[in-house]
Amino acid sequence: MMGIITPDMRGIIDSAKLAFVATVCEDGSPNLSPKGSLRVYDDDHLVFMNMASPATAANLRRDPRLEVNVIDFLLRRGFRFKGTAELRGEGDPVYTWSRQWVLDTHGPSYPCHEAVLIRVQRALPVDSPAYTFGHWSESDLKRAWAEAYGVVQG
Repeated sequence: MMGIITPDMRGIIDSAKLAFVATVCEDGSPNLSPKGSLRVYDDDHLVFMNMASPATAANLRRDPRLEVNVIDFLLRRGFRFKGTAELRGEGDPVYTWSRQWVLDTHGPSYPCHEAVLIRVQRALPVDSPAYTFGHWSESDLKRAWAEAYGVVQG
């Protein structure tokens, strides 16, 4: 039985390189924080490392609900994941796995305070209106936005 996270979602997370996590502050206002360490942990879980996110971590300790948005800026599409988070520290397999990725990717100077394991309860697509109203193909959008941003493809 397949989980919530599909191969397409995995591909977008890998290609996007940056995600945004929304949590709820103590006063009920939103907190939006960029994350460069979001990874797919398994078919039902995402994980990111708390490297410099004390407000996000504090919010999740109080209220574990969150939403993660991941958009591939060239493809102009992505996903929004709703779920609940658990903070995992040293000695936990989730922390060890995520920490190793951070070290391999960014080097030893990045702090790894705790891993945030997200149980995805719902995942929805986020698509540019260009797909609906502009009748663009994914390859056309990617080419056009790569050109607009001066991104060399290869």
